[in-house]
Amino acid sequence: MNVLKHTLAAAILAASALASAAAVAGTPWFATEKAAIAGADPVAYFTEGKAVIGRKDITHDWMGVTWHFASAANKAAFEQAPAKYAPQYGGFCAWAVSEGYTARIDPEAWKIVDGKLYLNYDKSIQSRWSLDQSGNIAKADGNWPGIREKLEKE
Repeated sequence: MNVLKHTLAAAILAASALASAAAVAGTPWFATEKAAIAGADPVAYFTEGKAVIGRKDITHDWMGVTWHFASAANKAAFEQAPAKYAPQYGGFCAWAVSEGYTARIDPEAWKIVDGKLYLNYDKSIQSRWSLDQSGNIAKADGNWPGIREKLEKE
């Protein structure tokens, strides 16, 4: 049964990777949705410890993408240090990047590790990623430069 679950999960993720690659062709790498992190406030992960959908009237453009914020204070914090709050790997699923491809994310599937925000495809994939979190981060760190270069050429 575990083999079947693993095969099915791999097939779903492969299909997601193809769809994600098509969605990001010719767009900045944070633009997996119309707004970065599907409209979630990146600062709120650090200050509130949860995903908070930002307001459409409190935004900031950075890296060619619109970021939404729940408050003017969060927007100001992001403007002062965007790299501190932006998710790793261009906002793509950290587990997918560790496997060598990109996949969209669920703003509710996230974790802060060593002061960095990591997003995942969904909570099930997040559980899988967490089994070897440091190893998966190391693999993703190694894969990201090549993936980013490929995305920027598309």
